[in-house]
Order: sequence, then structure tokens, then C-alpha cells
Amino acid sequence: MEIQRKVYNKLLAWKKECNGSKALMIEGARRIGKSTLAEKFGKENYKSYILIDFNKASKKIKDNFENLLNLDLFFQTLSLEYNTKLFNRNSLIIFDEIQKFPRAREAIKYLVQDGRYDYIETGSLISIKENVNEITIPSEERKLKMYPVTLEEFMTAKGEELLLEYIQDCWDKKIPLEQKSHAKAMHIFREYMLVGGMPKSVVAYLENGLDFEKSDMEKRDILNLYRDDIKKAAKKYNSKVSALFENIPAYLSTHEKKVVLSQIEEGAVFDRYDEPLFWLDDSMICNLCYKCNDPCVGFALNKNESALKCYMGDTGLLVSLAFSENEISSQQLYKSIMDGKLSLNEGMLYENMIAQIIASTGRKLYFYTHYSAEKKRNDMEIDFLLSNESKLNFKVYPCEVKSSKNYTATSLFAFKDKFGKKIDTSYIIHPKNLSFEDGIVKLPPYMFHCAFGE
Repeated sequence: MEIQRKVYNKLLAWKKECNGSKALMIEGARRIGKSTLAEKFGKENYKSYILIDFNKASKKIKDNFENLLNLDLFFQTLSLEYNTKLFNRNSLIIFDEIQKFPRAREAIKYLVQDGRYDYIETGSLISIKENVNEITIPSEERKLKMYPVTLEEFMTAKGEELLLEYIQDCWDKKIPLEQKSHAKAMHIFREYMLVGGMPKSVVAYLENGLDFEKSDMEKRDILNLYRDDIKKAAKKYNSKVSALFENIPAYLSTHEKKVVLSQIEEGAVFDRYDEPLFWLDDSMICNLCYKCNDPCVGFALNKNESALKCYMGDTGLLVSLAFSENEISSQQLYKSIMDGKLSLNEGMLYENMIAQIIASTGRKLYFYTHYSAEKKRNDMEIDFLLSNESKLNFKVYPCEVKSSKNYTATSLFAFKDKFGKKIDTSYIIHPKNLSFEDGIVKLPPYMFHCAFGE
């Protein structure tokens, strides 16, 4: 089956707006669907296309990049090797997994200037210094980040377009869903939380009679692929990257959910882990969330780099990383989550899910905590800070994530008292229906994209 991806529209916009003046670089984690998307775009929008996979490109193809002074010969070689005729302004050349051959990325400058064809590059770990150390980054390149299949795309793949439209309509009118529809939407949200947004996991689930175990098998293959990438690509600091990666469920299972380096290495400090953390962030395997010390003057300006949370880029992968295959195959885990009775770990999954949705809009992740010396503990914890991104009239939207139906909003009220003038609207994401109480918007997780989507 084919999953319809909204990012496809951005490729159409690039083709129309740039008209060959810039290549498009699609970045994303491995197995996110970049190559599939690029190839689909080539088939549907050009008379011909060539996909060069640098994981398996021949020596002749790689040597061909020495022929850039003679582009006629360069294109002739591509055409013959891939048995594809190229048409002026009506052919697409895709450089797939371009991080494996940085020389091709450098060549984009000359290929775009030549103007005959359009170019899409796909890759992961694009910014890692080993991959850009000896090349000139082309300015003739527009970047596009690609994320896991979204909840809306998952619902569309399940044939739930009408429910999706109803959710949006209820948000626009600021009214709760009819109760049966709310229960159905929460059921689908929990399905999505378990399956995740990796395309192969989604397809395995939907094509095998909604089989969570088939989905889990695909996710474990992807996790093993990530482990192999860490061993090969992280080089001198791969053991640190590996330790951080494997400890993500442990960090997120704690109350504060912050990365604690002492669990990895005695006496460890963040200065020694900046590159490993950057690697995980750049790979888009993970989403890093930093503490903001003072939300009033902009989040990035007050980022605390020694206080952070590390979420998985895909919540379905987090489920498979956190729980053993025996727990998965017993079906008890799925039953507990689908029934909303997982207790402690469900909060971890809900919070990771909201982090995933925020990250997919291109926003950076920030949180806030306040330590009380008198109480000797944090007396204020805000899971996520969002803003209107205005420089002239900056406003903050504090968000708390609650996986249970019974909770308090003490931190939100305290945060509002402390930063009142800068706060626009406060949000609680919870399993209950949409409501408005005490100046707080309380919305179910399936509606969060309506408030903060692209």
C-alpha cells in the first residue's frame, strides 16, 4: 500500500518556485521514506528520472563526477548506465543517500548552474563534520526535513478522513467531539502511538489485519539498523552515542525525564557529550529538548545545554526500544496501552508523542523547571514551551502533558503567576475531550496538531 505524505506538496512547491534554480535536499532519519517520496515525485512529475543510490553506485558512476568540466559526457554516462533518456527541463536526477558520497553534493553547484535538469538529494547525517569536512556546501540547495508519518497521515491510511475532518471542525468551532467519536479518535491515537510513523511499520500493521506484532518486527529491524549506523558513523564517540540511545527509555521513565549522564559514566559532564548528543539530534533518530532558564526573552537565548531531555524521533520505535519482544508478543502490553492502563510508562509515551508532533512542525523543543531551595525540589515543571515566534510581541504557550484523567494544574498556575504578561494561552493535553477551564485549553492528543500543526 502507498501512504499519502503531506510533504509531497512541498516538493511540488519547490519545483514550481525554483524552476531548476535550486536543488532540493531532503533530510531525515533512515527508513523515513525519503527515497520512496523522491522516486514517486520523479515518476509523477517528469518525463524521466534517474535515481543514483550511493549505497550501491558503481565505481564508474562515482568516477563520473570527475567529468564535471565536460557535462555532456557526464550526462551521457548517467543516461547509458541507467538506461534512461534525459530530457531538457523535463528530467529529474535523484542523488540518494548522498552522505555516502559528499563529492556528489559538492557537484550540485555546477549541475544546477548548467540548468538542464532538476535535482533532489536525500540523506541522513547531512551536517556531521565527517560528511562535509572536505567539500564546499552548495548555496544552490534548498533544505527540507522529513519526519515520520503523522497521525493525520495514519488516519488517512486507515480510511478515517471523515473523522479527521470532524476533529478539525470541532477545533475550529471550539466544541468537544461527540463522545463516541472521541472514544474512537482516542483508540486510533493509541494505535498510532504503538505502531509509530515509520512507513514500513505502518504498512505491516495495516496490511496484516492490524497486527501489532508484525509492526514490531519492522521496528526492531529499524532499531538494529540505527545501532549499526551508530557503530559505523559515530566513530570516535560511538560508545557514548550508543549508551545515550539505549538509555532513552530509562530517562523518559523517570519523573523529570532528563538525561542523567552519571547513569552512563561516573563523573561524566555535558562538555564531553556535546558531539554524541549532536549526532543523535542530527541523525533525526532523536529530538532533543532543552531547558529554557527564562522564557520571557526567547527560548534559544536562554537555553541551558546541561539540562535536556532526549525523546525518540518516533514513538513507535520508543515502544519497541523500551519493551522486550516477549512483552510485545504476549499482547498484554498492547491491551494495557489500548485500554489506557499502562500507568507509569504511558506518561512517557504520551510526552514523546507530543514532542514528536512539535518537532515535525520544525519547532525546537524547550521545557521549563523551577527549583525551590526551600522545598528542596522542583516546584514548577512545564513539559513544553511554545511561542507565537513573534519578535515584536513575543508570547508563550506553556503545555503540560497528562496521560491520566485525574491530575492537577499547579505548575501551569504557578508559571502564569511568574510570567503572566508573556503568556498567551496555557494548554493541557489529556485523554479527555476538549474543554476550557480556568483559562486553560484542555485538549485531547488527537487534536494537538489542530492547535500547533503546520
